[in-house]
Amino acid sequence: MEPHASLLNDLTLKTDKTLKHLKEQLASIRTGRASPALVDTIRVDYYGTSTPLNQIAHISVPEPRQLMIKPFDGTPQVVKDIEKAIQKSDLGLNPQSDGKQLRLTMPPLSGEQRQKLVAKVKDLIEQNRVALRNERRDANKLADQMKKDGKLTEDQCKKAHDAVDKELKAVEQKLDESFRAKSKEIMEG
Repeated sequence: MEPHASLLNDLTLKTDKTLKHLKEQLASIRTGRASPALVDTIRVDYYGTSTPLNQIAHISVPEPRQLMIKPFDGTPQVVKDIEKAIQKSDLGLNPQSDGKQLRLTMPPLSGEQRQKLVAKVKDLIEQNRVALRNERRDANKLADQMKKDGKLTEDQCKKAHDAVDKELKAVEQKLDESFRAKSKEIMEG
């Protein structure tokens, strides 16, 4: 096993975590279609504890442009708390309540709204690109330090740098694919 393998394993763990975080961020961006992931990041004051909505309610998609949120605890107060949390979120949706469950209807997006959402996606991708560059810098610094400490030879250090670059190029391609896919989804939605 190469001496720099642990360095690459650590980098892979960090890049996987970054990609997972990006996926969660992108899922919460609205498109023309309803998706339970839109409300996953909403936190509700549930008996004094800030709790993710998906842990206190069943979220379904009865129609392509509608979400139904049915609290596990069907008390009117919980329904009101969920309604408040949705109204405070940046989704811009107004829930309709019958006292036991909530319905969220997704209005069609205008061309201007779609462009703004694509710009938001581009910003998120860029933020994650910066995080990945920082991870690359840290991995390369670690390889240089290992060489300085005598744990890596000159050739092994160069191989480590090359492997780090190769890993980051692959991850950046995934970022580009995510951007294209989400942009297409927003523009077609």
